Amino acid sequence: MTLDTARPDAATTEWINRIPKVDLHCHLIGTIRPSTFAELARRENLALPADPERIFADINSRPPDPALYRDTVIPVPQGQSTNEPTVSYSLFQVSAWAVAVLRSAEDLTRIVYEAFEDAHHASNTRHLELFFDGVPSHLHSLGYRGSVEAYAEGIRMAERDFGMTGRMIAGIDRSRSGEEALALVRQVVDNPHEYVAGIGLDNLETAGPPERFVDAYRLAGEAGLGRTAHSSEHAPTAANTVTCLDLLGCDRIDHGYFVLEDPAVVERVAEQGVVFTVASTTSRRSWRPWRRASIMAMVDAGLRVVPCSDDPGMFPTTLGAEYEIMSEMGIDRDRLSAMALDAVEASWLPTTDKARLRAEVATAIAAP
Repeated sequence: MTLDTARPDAATTEWINRIPKVDLHCHLIGTIRPSTFAELARRENLALPADPERIFADINSRPPDPALYRDTVIPVPQGQSTNEPTVSYSLFQVSAWAVAVLRSAEDLTRIVYEAFEDAHHASNTRHLELFFDGVPSHLHSLGYRGSVEAYAEGIRMAERDFGMTGRMIAGIDRSRSGEEALALVRQVVDNPHEYVAGIGLDNLETAGPPERFVDAYRLAGEAGLGRTAHSSEHAPTAANTVTCLDLLGCDRIDHGYFVLEDPAVVERVAEQGVVFTVASTTSRRSWRPWRRASIMAMVDAGLRVVPCSDDPGMFPTTLGAEYEIMSEMGIDRDRLSAMALDAVEASWLPTTDKARLRAEVATAIAAP
């Protein structure tokens, strides 16, 4: 499978760089800098199979069983790509190591602040919504409230230093039970925080069907929380996205590439204007051409897709780079502008803040 691409010209790159951007799909653990991971791993004497920065450079998750992906609308590569390292480390394994070296509220604040700092400098990101997962056992002394406040302090620092805004998304591990998910959401609802704006469903889509989490999502909706979910990313079906919209009440969908498997669903989500947060870059290196071809097909079908960074520190990528890849794929400035504005509209910012950001983005787009 090939996709014709061309590097954007210097003027387009400069234009992309100066547009204020919104990143709606970014996992906190996936933002950790290789240098920060290396420093914390050495501090904690974490036994690793290689130098920490070497591990980061060799992140390359193996795709699931290829048999699942025969005869898809956009052909999924069945073999390895040419740029895969000799020794590979999965995104999930490296993420687990990164979590293991976080030992204090100060560590949590630091990685949040660094996520915002990197997004600001690399991509001119003005609003960032970060997924955070449950409190690891070695940080239970902080509890949910203490952990969230540590994250929030990192956002406050970024707001002060970079003029950014930020929100957190409580991630539900879909490999866990519906009861555990409901308990997590109840914790979020019982401990409201201005920086926790919603919930999301993550981990491998094949590990847990979305209908398992109906009760958790219903509670979140009743509490006025935003709702999103990773869907049609690993399972080659559009059905999960329909479930996320109809049963979970999702405001937007993370990924969504396999909606292309069902033309009726494509027509529906295009008509409804469902926003899909997409990333052209993935830790599954062999899948990157497929991702980009799928995103292009979604755009051609009239779907509202917005670029996101997903796990920028570990892929690695940036939100700006994702916009540049869109340009390389042949998406013009008008469509990129619409994506930037759609990202503002799909954010979970308060109405006043959203209006202010929308005006800022529109002004930058229109500037000569």
